[in-house]
Amino acid sequence: MNHSPNVIIFDAFGTLVKIGESRSPYRKLMKWLKSNGRKPSAQDAKIIMSNSVDIAQLSRLFGAELPEQLLKEITNDLELELSTIELFKDTAPTLQILKESSFKIALCSNLAMPYGEQLRKLLPDFFDAVVFSYEVGAIKPEHQIYKMIQAHFGCDFPEMLFIGDHPILDVETPISLRMKARLIERHKNQRLLDVMGNLI
Repeated sequence: MNHSPNVIIFDAFGTLVKIGESRSPYRKLMKWLKSNGRKPSAQDAKIIMSNSVDIAQLSRLFGAELPEQLLKEITNDLELELSTIELFKDTAPTLQILKESSFKIALCSNLAMPYGEQLRKLLPDFFDAVVFSYEVGAIKPEHQIYKMIQAHFGCDFPEMLFIGDHPILDVETPISLRMKARLIERHKNQRLLDVMGNLI
């Protein structure tokens, strides 16, 4: 049975928003931890993106207390980077069209807490559900994060369409769960409407 989607889920960065000036504050933190004897782990990204913590609290989670000067530097980098986050030109108009067309829309993103707080300021009131990894303690491609959206709307996976810029997190994994999914390639100047085809 071919369900047309009722729920459209968007990734955030590279899909709806972009960073104007990247300062990689979390990379700076991880480099300092490594140079101070902490071995990097495959779980590091998950720890950064699945805990509601600021930079100082995060370094404590990793077992270290940041020197005050470095904490100041990283915090400044982070604040500067956050201030350059902006919506792609077609983001707000497209979300508005979807709302007026009676689609349910959700935002699902892997990110550290400060980025989620900034997104909430930039993208007010568009979404029926917002699932940020640091708030739910799970990251894409873990199935749990997609299932939270399904539970929120009480719909079946085939009624959901995921749109994002990551081939595995936003396309392969949703498809493996029987969702529909489409990849957006902003670097090729694709717009949301280009990948949404005949939905609206």
